[in-house]
Amino acid sequence: MNDDLVTMSIPPVTHDLGGFKVHRTLPAKPRTMVGPFIFFDQMGPAILDKGTGIDVRPHPHINLSTVTYLFSGAIDHRDSLGTFATIEPGAVNLMTAGRGIVHSERSPQSERDAGPELSGIQTWLALPDGQEEIDPAFEHVAKNRLPLIQGDKAIARIIMGSLWGATAPTTCYAETIYADIGIEPGGSIPIDAEADERAIYVALGQATLDGMTLEPMVLYVLKPGVDMTLRSETGARVMLCGGEDFPTERHVWWNFVSSDRERINQAKHDWKEQKFPKVPGDDTEFIPIPEIPKTVSYP
Repeated sequence: MNDDLVTMSIPPVTHDLGGFKVHRTLPAKPRTMVGPFIFFDQMGPAILDKGTGIDVRPHPHINLSTVTYLFSGAIDHRDSLGTFATIEPGAVNLMTAGRGIVHSERSPQSERDAGPELSGIQTWLALPDGQEEIDPAFEHVAKNRLPLIQGDKAIARIIMGSLWGATAPTTCYAETIYADIGIEPGGSIPIDAEADERAIYVALGQATLDGMTLEPMVLYVLKPGVDMTLRSETGARVMLCGGEDFPTERHVWWNFVSSDRERINQAKHDWKEQKFPKVPGDDTEFIPIPEIPKTVSYP
């Protein structure tokens, strides 16, 4: 690892969910957040058996936004606001939990009939101080509304925030940068240095950063204020994420994020007592609260 470029590398914890794997790099023991990003999952890539699909039953969130971004496949989203939306590759689903929301994620029937593909990134963003308990909301930003930036045999789609002189229309509650970078063999693109905190992640293929080899599915936290160049000799799909440094610690327990541990305890109690709202059109199932969750922070 080049200390002039990278302050930390975070290998994934991999969970096999039966038919596909999820690779999680945030939260991690050495690092809980990069900018507002407090959860970083790569789903797949996988092709599931015909007639099957993903069925993430209704479950709750508080004090965060979820960002779902697919490389391939499709997911039907339903939530307790009454939202129904199908997320497809290159578009963004931004769901803001605020004081509390419940949602489900399932493969569309057309995907099940064909044998669903699943490949993409799901992240959570902590809400900033003073905004953790805002009203829940949902926003779908179509692929054609997200700016595309040309590099040298590379194209970056800006998912959130401002990068390379362009700005995505996606709502940001805190200063946020998030981009999907596709690099052809022999291509390159500069990495902006302006955000307080930045990280880079090779989701597919092979890439280097100023000559340093980047291992796939490892989240590299970049040194602040340093300009760098991302390259690939064979082609790659790379995510750049980050944003402002949060002054207040955030805690994570299962699907709950908050600066206040007691708020998380209240959310646990409310879910057990079924005090969260239902999901219209998907209200007969739910995920029970776990005794030991797979997602926790390490304060």
